[in-house]
Amino acid sequence: MAELLPYGRQNISEADIEAVGEVLRSDFLTCGPKVAEFEQAFAEAVGARHAVAMNSATAALHVAMLVAGVGPGDRVITSPNTFLASANCAAFVGATPDFADIDTVSYNLDPAALEERWQPDTRAVVAVDYAGQPCDMPAIARIARERGAIVVEDACHGVGGGFVHEGRTWKLGGHRWADMTVFSFHPVKTMTTGEGGMLVTDNDEYAQRARLFRSHGMEREASRFESFGRVGDSLAEAGPWAYEMQELGFNYRLTDIQCALGLSQLHRLPALMARRREIVARYNEAFAGLPFLIRPQLSAANSQPLVSWHLYTVQMDFVQLGRSRTRIMTDLRHHGIGTQVLYIPVHLQPWYRRQYGYGPGKCPVAEAYYQRALSLPLYSAMTDADVEQVIQAVRGLADQ
Repeated sequence: MAELLPYGRQNISEADIEAVGEVLRSDFLTCGPKVAEFEQAFAEAVGARHAVAMNSATAALHVAMLVAGVGPGDRVITSPNTFLASANCAAFVGATPDFADIDTVSYNLDPAALEERWQPDTRAVVAVDYAGQPCDMPAIARIARERGAIVVEDACHGVGGGFVHEGRTWKLGGHRWADMTVFSFHPVKTMTTGEGGMLVTDNDEYAQRARLFRSHGMEREASRFESFGRVGDSLAEAGPWAYEMQELGFNYRLTDIQCALGLSQLHRLPALMARRREIVARYNEAFAGLPFLIRPQLSAANSQPLVSWHLYTVQMDFVQLGRSRTRIMTDLRHHGIGTQVLYIPVHLQPWYRRQYGYGPGKCPVAEAYYQRALSLPLYSAMTDADVEQVIQAVRGLADQ
């Protein structure tokens, strides 16, 4: 069997290794100056006022719910075509996760389905940029804000990407149609900190509260203390050691080691994105006209130069090929090609069925898409020979 090409993996350079090494030789490993430096650089890169680094995008989604005040009695609508965390974040705070179907082109949350599924208790929308292609954020924001709901953009797949609206290019994280945007730096994403995530926002209060929730709910800035210095208070002396726990927070902090890697990767982000786009273009050319395969399509507002491709997910006609998806994946693996299925519709997961009574038929477009979806290798460290290996193996499926 040939050496396996995974569906995704990190791209680590000598500069990245040196950046991490510098931190290891410094006085700080966690919660040091690199955290603030990474946050500032990332905020500037996406065009946001604030960026709050966290130990995962799951943590960032959880915190987004907390700072927006989402809780019991509220409903949060998201896409079924996503990782579990996009919906779980609502359940974490006692809200009801709910789902609206996807469109047939981008596989993102369909604004028409969102409007149809809307219920009076809907408090928030989590719009997921699947595979790196942005949602129709202006349409989603219009629907949500007319009804008094907030919008969280789950751009975990889309770091560095953007879209065009009314003749202007907008960066993910830096546009006005999301109240908060969350990014992921998992190793299979376009850039990585090992594990890690970022919450960005233009809302000063959201950012301040996000920093509290990230670190046990502790406030260390004396000007924001609520009780220190009050007459008769047992904690009256506000010395340099002082802190207040103002919220029930969590340990969601990111380390200096990870932020050093993030800074180095952020500098390389344009090149990492460009290589992914080259691979996508080559795949699209090579797979054109294959009768058993549908290539990823772009919605009208999106264009190849702006999309930060995280996944290359095709739809395969397994019936036409005469083999199950599992068999096709096994056959490709024998040719050294690793594949993945992304994602099982969240509403069909056992916990969601038991907890909320969801089941087949709730999101028929997403369910039909899932039956045919297969993600092929896509990562910036792929060589041209790797890409051709994938192409030849996929094109040869019809001959087996």
